[in-house]
Amino acid sequence: MTLLTRRTFAVTGLAATLPWRAFAETEDDWVMPEDFLPRPVRFQDEQEPGTIIVDPDYFALYLALTPRRGMQYSVGVGRGNLYESGWFSVGAKKEWPSWTPTKEMIARDPDHYAQYADGMPGGPKNPLGARALYLFNEAGADTFLRIHGTPEPWTIGTAVSNGCVRLANAHIAELYDQVELGAPVLLLPKVETA
Repeated sequence: MTLLTRRTFAVTGLAATLPWRAFAETEDDWVMPEDFLPRPVRFQDEQEPGTIIVDPDYFALYLALTPRRGMQYSVGVGRGNLYESGWFSVGAKKEWPSWTPTKEMIARDPDHYAQYADGMPGGPKNPLGARALYLFNEAGADTFLRIHGTPEPWTIGTAVSNGCVRLANAHIAELYDQVELGAPVLLLPKVETA
C-alpha cells in the first residue's frame, strides 16, 4: 500500500467549510446538520478497499468500498497535540464498550477523569458510545486510540477529544458493520498552521 499525502488524496464533493453547529443538552435533542450525514464519495486516486482514512482538517472519515468509491462520515478529532497521525490497523471491535481513561488523561484533568480511574461500563452515557474500533500499531499493540461513537454528537466537526476519532452513534454503528478486523487505518496529519 502506498503512503497517501493530502496532495494525492482528493475526494469529489468534499466540503471546504463546516456548517453551522447547533447545541443540545442530550443526544435525543440533537438534530444532525444535513452536511454531516454520511455520503458516497469518489476518490481521485485508487484506494485499497476496506481502508479507513481520516482527514482531521476536514473532520472527515472515509471508508474505501472499492478502489474508486467510498463513504464519507463526519467526525470529531483530537484537540491540539493529542491527535496522532500515522498508519494503524483495527485490532479489536466492541459493541457498547467499557471505557477507562488513560493515566495521561487523568493527569491532564484529574477533576474530570479520576472518578473513572477504575473504568465505566458500556452504555448510553459512556464516552465511547455505541461501538468502538481499537487502533493497533505495526507491532500489534493497542495504541489506546479509538474510532468510536459519542453520546455528544454536537461535538462532531470539532477538535475536542483526547486523541480519538468520534462519530455519531448511528454512524459508528453503520461503519462498524462494514469494517473487518485488521483493516488498515490512515490518520492523516493535521496541516501545520502559522
